[in-house]
Amino acid sequence: MPEAASAHAWRAFRFDQMATIVNDRVDHPSEEDVDYYVGLEHLDSNSLTIRRWGSPTDVEATKLRFRSGDIIFGRRRVYQRKLGIAPFDGICSAHAMVLRAKPEVVLPEFLPFFMQSDLFMERAKEISVGSLSPTINWRTLAKEEFFLPPRDEQRRYALACDAASHALDSMIRAKDAGFRARKAFMVTLFQRGTRAEVQKGTPIGQVPQSWDVVPLGERYQVQLGKMMSDAARNGAGHVPYIRNANVQWNRLDLEDVATMSLSEREREKFALRTSDILACEGRHVGKAALWRDEIAGACYQKALHRLRRLSDRDVPEYLLHCLQYYSWTGRFVAETGETTIPHLPAERFRAMLFPFPPCIEQQEIASAIEDYDHGLSALSGRIEQTRRILSELIRLLTTQ
Repeated sequence: MPEAASAHAWRAFRFDQMATIVNDRVDHPSEEDVDYYVGLEHLDSNSLTIRRWGSPTDVEATKLRFRSGDIIFGRRRVYQRKLGIAPFDGICSAHAMVLRAKPEVVLPEFLPFFMQSDLFMERAKEISVGSLSPTINWRTLAKEEFFLPPRDEQRRYALACDAASHALDSMIRAKDAGFRARKAFMVTLFQRGTRAEVQKGTPIGQVPQSWDVVPLGERYQVQLGKMMSDAARNGAGHVPYIRNANVQWNRLDLEDVATMSLSEREREKFALRTSDILACEGRHVGKAALWRDEIAGACYQKALHRLRRLSDRDVPEYLLHCLQYYSWTGRFVAETGETTIPHLPAERFRAMLFPFPPCIEQQEIASAIEDYDHGLSALSGRIEQTRRILSELIRLLTTQ
């Protein structure tokens, strides 16, 4: 037995001196008296918290039993950095290792954070074998040596990391709850408005009395973009163009913008203006973002619809959020049908019925959603800041 790691200096230990592997195999998962199954798909990268799980009745083949407090470490594709602390008893994928700390060497509350470190994960990647799904062998990992701080330092590091980890988990839960509440908030806004008006029946359901329900083409110009061709690909006078891949929900990803050749007439026809909406025609039908003249002279491809308001009585930001509401409530699925890759042609898009409140209420609805999103964005910023703090704390616990 090695001398306890409570000495005054850092000491090297083999990993099998730090932890023991639990090989309690379960051959018939559905027949076991357990309620939880944890697969690698249930482990989040860079998070010790297990937030999702399945049922033993959902799986077959041999699994591993774990106890509350055990470490579930994804030994396959270790570069995904999947590692969690079991919050209950259950069974897990055989592509994981079930580990328990040896407290005479390493504190159980310290070991999971140590295993999250770049030092440990990079070493684990180096000793993985196999090209398609690199996997760690316990016998190889067991021989690896790592330096550990004295136990009193382990305790201090673990307390600091645990505090940061709990704060991070709380904010992530708050953000998840915030996104769920956002959906409910938007449904209320697009069905009842902001003014508690009497409702009226329409072909799309009940809406406030003062709202119009009309085909989109009556309020917005709907036009597909330029089709890619050999002439567009190889001609002269290339201009930047926005593709389906550049459009995310309520934002544009402009890190990779392609170019194509367009004639002067085509540049005019397919030009983008501030406040145009770009909406996907296929695959993720209706996914849309607002154009704010991010790239001067940019055009757009045929896989996108350009929605341009016909008058100032409509607020593009309102329609942008309404498109997401339609996606959530399944209206685009109903319009395109259940196909492998759905498409929404321009004519059908123009004919789709949309609710249009008076202009001032459109602005109120858009502003209410944007204020909500600012709050979620601020929370996302705090989450990233806390992640950086936790990452630095974990780095320190491997630095002599």
